[in-house]
Amino acid sequence: MQNRTLNQFNKNSSAMQVEEPVVKPMLPWVEKYRPNKIEDLAYQEEVVQSLQGVLKTGNLPHLLLHGPPGTGKTSTIIALAKQLFGPDFWRLRVLELNASDDRGINVVRNKVKKFAEQIVAKNPNPGFLCPSYKIIILDEADSMTNDAQSALRRIIEDYATTTRFCIICNYITKIIEPLVSRCVKYRFKSIPENEQIERLKFVANSESVTYNLDALKQLVVVSGGDLRKSVNMLQSSSTLYEKTINKKAINEISGFIPDEQIEDLVSVIQTKSLRSVQEECNRVIQQGYNIEQLILQFLDVVLVTDAIKEKQKAKIMEIAAYTEKCLIEGSAEDLQIFNLMAQCQRVINEN
Repeated sequence: MQNRTLNQFNKNSSAMQVEEPVVKPMLPWVEKYRPNKIEDLAYQEEVVQSLQGVLKTGNLPHLLLHGPPGTGKTSTIIALAKQLFGPDFWRLRVLELNASDDRGINVVRNKVKKFAEQIVAKNPNPGFLCPSYKIIILDEADSMTNDAQSALRRIIEDYATTTRFCIICNYITKIIEPLVSRCVKYRFKSIPENEQIERLKFVANSESVTYNLDALKQLVVVSGGDLRKSVNMLQSSSTLYEKTINKKAINEISGFIPDEQIEDLVSVIQTKSLRSVQEECNRVIQQGYNIEQLILQFLDVVLVTDAIKEKQKAKIMEIAAYTEKCLIEGSAEDLQIFNLMAQCQRVINEN
């Protein structure tokens, strides 16, 4: 009787168990909304039109993609690889090395060369073109040493039949000329404000984020035209402020100093009261703002104001450059910002 009761209890307990919900992986929005087709790239029409011919013929040259960060360079070559090899097979045909990897001469001679010399099967996926070559992506290649770039030049020559190289950098001047001459160059332009806002609207609407237009404009300003950075900040601010964001929320999440604070600093250096300058500097420092960010925004306002003469602006720029050098060397932030503002006041008030 006791065993029967125990078995009945176990059956009831099993029936009462609730299945655990399936937890879907949480992807960063940058990866979630990364373009899967080159046609989805924002504001790079010339590059898209040129690469569409590759999707028809499969004839891909070595590429050199250069331009500002966050303009879609890495997304372009990954989207192209997905369309060439298929969404499930492209990872086997692509080797991506970014700035987090050691890309000295030893890595080029070993890891890159070993991948480049592998022979691939012909058209393993009938649903896609699948040309018989691999793609090696060297992201942020302008940080590679000259010796590593020189070693890469010979590898490009030796394995051109089985491997295509895509070199990605921000500054093409840091790539040695023998590499540049072996690649087809594509320059990525900075994405205009209206294009960035449209893409941010798409992401925000897809994630049910409540926003206003001023918040999206501020995202563009804070990110400096880097669409990847603005999408990351959009996700961070929506998480922190429960998916309701405005301009103030963007400033707080990014550490961007409000325009009113900067305008007060510019106004106070035009007075002759050194105590007022000290009090304003102390007030800004107590807010905990980043001093280097403060200097950048301060100079932006100084450059466009009509109340300061051009020669005075030039001297202020020189003083600010020396101040930034002192900050890099480890000088006290409060003393340096007060010294900067005091010298700017002296420059403006001298005859």
